[in-house]
Amino acid sequence: MATPPQPPPPQGAGPYSSCTAPVPPQSGPPAPGFGAPQPYGAYGTHPEPGRYGCRLCGAWPAAHATVRGHQGLVVLMRFLSLRGPFCRDCGLATYRRMSSDTLWQGWWGPLSLFITPVTLLMNLGPRAAFRRLAPPAGGHRPALDPGRPLWRRPPALLVMAPVLLAVLAVPVLILLGIMIGDTKLTTGQCVRNEGSWSDQDLRTEPCASPRAEFRVTGGPGAPCAPGDYIADPEYGPDAFTTFCLTPLGRAQGAATAPGTPPSASSASSAS
Repeated sequence: MATPPQPPPPQGAGPYSSCTAPVPPQSGPPAPGFGAPQPYGAYGTHPEPGRYGCRLCGAWPAAHATVRGHQGLVVLMRFLSLRGPFCRDCGLATYRRMSSDTLWQGWWGPLSLFITPVTLLMNLGPRAAFRRLAPPAGGHRPALDPGRPLWRRPPALLVMAPVLLAVLAVPVLILLGIMIGDTKLTTGQCVRNEGSWSDQDLRTEPCASPRAEFRVTGGPGAPCAPGDYIADPEYGPDAFTTFCLTPLGRAQGAATAPGTPPSASSASSAS
């Protein structure tokens, strides 16, 4: 015959009975202490759970980006990189430092001449991401000082100076070529010849200057007087018209036969 189940022992009975009375449930809000909910931001917690602050100072907001650098070692080369996240100030400081170092360390090698500009262009993406961030806050240490902009640092100025000179040299040379090589004579001007008569180099001079040698006379289709020299067609208004060059030392009003061409000796002899 089965034994009926025994009822449980009363409270406090048995060898392992508790010596304290049960605690009645409390009413009202829980008392502050361990386990109480804390607002975001307390004890340095991140306001966006699951995300991390700047790797250098711990501040937020931070952007995930990789800043790169390059060193040319004549035969060898080094590729440098520093991966984020970075806050705005630490990111700009890192970008400016690594780009500035690349500007004077990255050119010393055959392949580095091409890799260095590519590295500097790749850093423009992280730079734009850092500039879009709000000012850093909540870090465990002060953020880095970004310092002066890249274009105001000595390595950038040393690189930009020859580049600007090369860029400006092209239009300056073109302008000088136009000013010097495009000399066009007009009747009444005074000139001197710096070359030979077979390879003329005529320069305009004030007629009162002691360096002036000839006065431009005649005109399109007009014959030259005896003793005059003939200017090359390149100094005329087109490639076919010539002017006459009358020596300034010759007496004015000398009798000349109209329509008489200059002698061959006068047109070809040196002044």
